[in-house]
Amino acid sequence: MDAKFAVIDYVILFAYLLFILYVGIAVAKKEMRGKEFFKGDGSIPWWVTSVSLFATLLSPISFLSLAGNSYLGSWELWFAQLGLFIAVPIAIYFFLPVYRKLNLDTAYEYLERRFDVKMRMIGSVLFIVYQIGRMSIIMYLPAIALSAVTGINTVLIILFMGVIATIYSAFGGIKSVLWTDFIQGVVLIGGGIFALIFLLFSIDGGMGEVFKTGTENGKFFTDMPLFDPNFVNNSILLLIFGAGLSTAFSYISSQDMVQRYLTTDNPKEMNKMTYMNGVLSLGTATLFFFIGTALYTFYTQQGGAMPEGKGDLIFANYIVSELPVGISGLLIAGLFAAGQSTLSTGLNSVATSWTLDIQNVFKPGMSDEASTKIARVVSALVGVFSIAFAIVLAYSDVSSAYEWFNGLMGLALGIIGGTFTLGVMTKRANAKGALLGFIATTVLAVYISYFTDITLWAYSIINLIASLIFGYGFSLLFKGKSKAEDGEMTFYDKTAN
Repeated sequence: MDAKFAVIDYVILFAYLLFILYVGIAVAKKEMRGKEFFKGDGSIPWWVTSVSLFATLLSPISFLSLAGNSYLGSWELWFAQLGLFIAVPIAIYFFLPVYRKLNLDTAYEYLERRFDVKMRMIGSVLFIVYQIGRMSIIMYLPAIALSAVTGINTVLIILFMGVIATIYSAFGGIKSVLWTDFIQGVVLIGGGIFALIFLLFSIDGGMGEVFKTGTENGKFFTDMPLFDPNFVNNSILLLIFGAGLSTAFSYISSQDMVQRYLTTDNPKEMNKMTYMNGVLSLGTATLFFFIGTALYTFYTQQGGAMPEGKGDLIFANYIVSELPVGISGLLIAGLFAAGQSTLSTGLNSVATSWTLDIQNVFKPGMSDEASTKIARVVSALVGVFSIAFAIVLAYSDVSSAYEWFNGLMGLALGIIGGTFTLGVMTKRANAKGALLGFIATTVLAVYISYFTDITLWAYSIINLIASLIFGYGFSLLFKGKSKAEDGEMTFYDKTAN
């Protein structure tokens, strides 16, 4: 069936974008300054923040690729979602109590208080560079897919997605970002549920037929072994554990995630945020994997040639070509929702990290007005730069080189997660040991990533082990006082738990 994106679909899509812009500006009500701009005013419910955590991790690339992955292959990568059962307890039990006790303003403030200002700067700079690159990709890749199925010019999609997110992020701070993330998370989940229900009614035999066809064609199964004694080889247990550690690193060391926890100092609310985010993430991933299998069943019953090609276009093409007019617009709005939530989160977290981690180090004691003004300017400038870079990507053939860069920066942030673990889980690690350990682990990680055949699911495990061994070893070798000796900065301090 030929793709059709009718006038009413365009109207719904643009109305949604304008609605999000209105909410983002209206939610703040009063001018947000200083700590309120960065951490909120204490009025944001935990369940709003929890949905924002979920929306931050799930980009439009995930929205499209999860369904495409199970359509073209199997549910193998679904097992990575089970890593949440590792990530959630790690964050709740070991790290969040420490952060709450210290009343941090940013994630990387912990690195300064535990080690020194150099580690804070390293963490912040790496996060900012990585986040700018990630935002550009999150505008570029979905824009290509959406343009292919809707006929809207790629540059226009990038501009609409980027400009609106930049405006409300710069205006309302974290409060606007959290509430718009909440709406967009609801739209995303609701759109997915509707698409699945419509699919099931379009399939003779409904859900039972999806299970039957999926089982007969090996869609739910994988040839990957449950366990391999050589842990650097692919296995289901390695996939679960490796993905779990990677997710845990995001929870405990990435400013965009930690910032949400810092909107409250209530430990029960922190825990509820984390649990609900885990449920939403696992449930939504399962939903989109099942949509992929349902799509396979649907097209099998249709007869003729099965849709092939890029996985991220399979679901998008179905939305535009098979769903009723108007509903297509709502589902495509869901894709925009995923993109804008990730973008607004990135902009606000970059502005927060720059202002509090870098600017404040060189110019301490800034007034609330000055820090808020700087954050707004940074948010706007980063938004413009990310939009421009995404447009350059759309007109260039540099995606493979950019994937290499993104992978390298992702490695570095994983090592930062190891450094946080070194700080929270050891008392004797000192500043010199942490810095030398970070450098040594980075060299090892780059070598393993680009010069060996070790599976990527082992990277987070190797990074963690190397960070602890190198960091602790260098701390003992180059003896120096650990700040943890005088302050309650680790998991082992009773008052931090």
